[in-house]
Amino acid sequence: MLDLLKKSFNKIADSVAEISGAGITIDEKRVDEALDEIELDLLQADIAVDVLDQMREAIKERIVGKKVKGRKEVIEAIKEALVDLLIVPAPAIVPPPEKPYVILFVGPNGVGKTTTIAKIAYLLKKEGYSSVIAAADTFRAGSIEQTEEWAKKLDVRVVKHNYGADPAAVAFDAVKSAQARGDDYVLIDTAGRQDTNENLMEQLKKIKRVVKPHLTIYVGEALTGNALYSQLKTYEEELGIDGVILTKLDADTRGGSAFTVTVGIKKPILFVGLGESPDDLKPFEPGELVEMILG
Repeated sequence: MLDLLKKSFNKIADSVAEISGAGITIDEKRVDEALDEIELDLLQADIAVDVLDQMREAIKERIVGKKVKGRKEVIEAIKEALVDLLIVPAPAIVPPPEKPYVILFVGPNGVGKTTTIAKIAYLLKKEGYSSVIAAADTFRAGSIEQTEEWAKKLDVRVVKHNYGADPAAVAFDAVKSAQARGDDYVLIDTAGRQDTNENLMEQLKKIKRVVKPHLTIYVGEALTGNALYSQLKTYEEELGIDGVILTKLDADTRGGSAFTVTVGIKKPILFVGLGESPDDLKPFEPGELVEMILG
């Protein structure tokens, strides 16, 4: 997991530690040389070009002009730089600022959006909050049944229409149902769509106009690679997103996706998916991710 990114940053530490010797002050030229050596590795680890430039500057700021006695101090300096890059202020989900608190989930096909919504419902239930899921993916065959299957396991209500129905109408009915029953949250599932599909993007815009969600969360796959950057940019420009959930982080061998979100798009990562069970959705902790890379 995250092997390529781990290898890259360890190369920097080895190179700078070798340069530093016994407490020699590190100059900018030598740090640039060390970073140049691993630039291709970082790009292959899914670090977007725009993100790479900011990452270089953050690492240089922590190392250049410092006296380091060895590799351990270099590693700690890199850790501090990476944690700073990953910190973006995030909106609170629990407890809800008002009832019902409406969350719209968007993102491409096949990233585990419906499963992620079920995990959020499970997390909320553990905290003592009720939720209703709006099965507003009326496009993909089997999507409503998948939502109902999860809801049955978790004992959570579902509001649905027939396939082909207007997704905004499903979302609207779910909000009205939650208001009538006093539910704390409405979790709106939507059809997976690529960022280039204008018709489906217009559907999302309509949902936002109709129900005015408090939060719009993009669900993306950590394995997407550099395509994640362009997808997020389009969703942000066309729709507006408040935060990101990264799925399948446990299977990511490269590790750059988190930096693409926080540094490239300036959006907070709210949760990360580390498996298939309801308990495998974890709040994102920058320090923990950096420890996974360099611990």
